[in-house]
Amino acid sequence: MTTSTSAMTTSTVVLAGGAGDLGARIAAALTARGATVRALVRLDASTADRERLTALGARPIPVDPSDGAALAAACEGATVVVCALNGLREVILDRQSVLLDAAVRAGVPRFISSDFSSDFTQTTPGRNRNFDLRREFMGRADRAPIQVTSILNGAFMDMLGAEMPIIAPRIKRVLHVGDAEQLLDFTTKDDTAAYTAAAALDPTTPRVLRIAGESLTARGIAHAVSDVTGDRYQLLRVGGPGVLTAMIRITQAIAPERESTFPAWQGMQYMRDMFTGDSQLAPLDNDRYPDVRWTSLREQLATTPLAAA
Repeated sequence: MTTSTSAMTTSTVVLAGGAGDLGARIAAALTARGATVRALVRLDASTADRERLTALGARPIPVDPSDGAALAAACEGATVVVCALNGLREVILDRQSVLLDAAVRAGVPRFISSDFSSDFTQTTPGRNRNFDLRREFMGRADRAPIQVTSILNGAFMDMLGAEMPIIAPRIKRVLHVGDAEQLLDFTTKDDTAAYTAAAALDPTTPRVLRIAGESLTARGIAHAVSDVTGDRYQLLRVGGPGVLTAMIRITQAIAPERESTFPAWQGMQYMRDMFTGDSQLAPLDNDRYPDVRWTSLREQLATTPLAAA
């Protein structure tokens, strides 16, 4: 289905997590589309965070994230609540559930949850902590009397060569697990934000929207990096999924970092689920909003060199 955003009316959007990286991009994309944005911030939010949101065109609303009544008051009259919070159980399950309940209490018709990941709906429970949290919240949200939408965007393209070590510039290699021809889904944060803003102003969104700025194999990544940098990047197989699973267990035992949102072993879980194809996005809903332009890996690398990533 293709939906034009030109006919959409101005909406009031309540945004949680607007002070964060993705959230700020969503705030900017929403205001660019003419939406009125109420950005929820913690009572102790810094002046810098509040000023940044104001500069983006949003109105900061200080509120205690555990105060359901205050959140409901902040949501009064809104057409949609967009959650871009990031964290572990305390955030994805607890705080987001309070926000969901507040949206229901305020009579908000729609809620876009903070999923923004590969397709965790297709993966095996218990193998990926962050996927499991999102799966658990999805079950909670599906029991609520409100229209909920999840936007799944694969991995953030901005993380390649940085938090996601598939590209290894020092040794001029592209790492892969198992099949080098497995398609991997990537979307930049800006493109994800632009699509989320379009979806927020679209009252007809389905339960799940799947997008990918570019889907390419490890071999395709190597070709793209080689073309942009002028250096020849080759493939390096680091084993199969079983080997990576063993490495995950060892890393969890040596450096558990249970309170960290993205420890090394979490990145390894994500990488394994992408290379097995378990979390591949299909079918894609890229064409739903024709005005959203997708950034390719070559374009991303040209503007954000690997050394700076």
